[in-house]
Amino acid sequence: MFFGSIPALATPFNKSGKPCKKTYRKLVNWHIREGSNGVLVAGCTGESFTLGEDERDALLTVAVDAARGKIPVIMGTGASETKLAVNRTKRAKKLGADAALVITPFGNKPTQSALLEYFKNIADIGLPIILYNVPSRTGTNLLPETVIKLSRYPNIVAIKEASGSLDAVSTILCGADKNFVVLSGDDALTLSMLAIGAKGVISTTANIAPKQFSTMVLLFAQGDILGAREIHLKMFPVTKALFVEGNPVPLKAAMAMLGLCENRLRPPLVPASEKTVKLLEATMKKAGIIPKVKK
Repeated sequence: MFFGSIPALATPFNKSGKPCKKTYRKLVNWHIREGSNGVLVAGCTGESFTLGEDERDALLTVAVDAARGKIPVIMGTGASETKLAVNRTKRAKKLGADAALVITPFGNKPTQSALLEYFKNIADIGLPIILYNVPSRTGTNLLPETVIKLSRYPNIVAIKEASGSLDAVSTILCGADKNFVVLSGDDALTLSMLAIGAKGVISTTANIAPKQFSTMVLLFAQGDILGAREIHLKMFPVTKALFVEGNPVPLKAAMAMLGLCENRLRPPLVPASEKTVKLLEATMKKAGIIPKVKK
């Protein structure tokens, strides 16, 4: 179920600051048409830390209804408190999510043994679980040895690995259950991770370049390494530009340029600087995401 390019959907907000369900539905439908292999609701790119529980559930309901089984819908359910993460995962299962992406608890820095218990408690709910390791956001690194242990636990099926360490990915793939899937959590390292055994990416850049990212992963899977590399190199400057300010600040500006959503963020986030907007425009034009105007 978990392969290819899965955009971590940005959350569009309306003028009153509420999630815009109409735009969200359009985004899901667009990603289906563009060849994305799934969508993630309420991930970090979706400003999940600012969303209320009712807002999360509403977005998931829209995504499940729009997807209609054509692509898997993954729900971000992790939290700093186990009870909250468990309750979110129960609701995600009830509302029709195909899997849950569970981030390591952020801020409180649990030990590896505590992380084992955290993920096991959530996996007991019965929804397929994708671990999410992103130490730059959480302050906690889910070590490869812990991932290997969790890979053998029922319902823990994959990891979104965003530590930036190819050594960690290699260690996981050497020791994990043979059916355990590694997905890139770092767009710029996706091709490198595919080369050592990852099956795809949960992506920020795919919000604005879904066809390019899904095609890159597909070409690699078909053995067209040069074709995949060509797309990677073309998209690389765009990916780097999307992270010159905290994600999803540049992404929202880029999506607004393409008419995908309004450039609105939840405070304390504010819109991207003029310098970042100019960089995004230049790199997106060069990559062909924004069509060049003939003079």
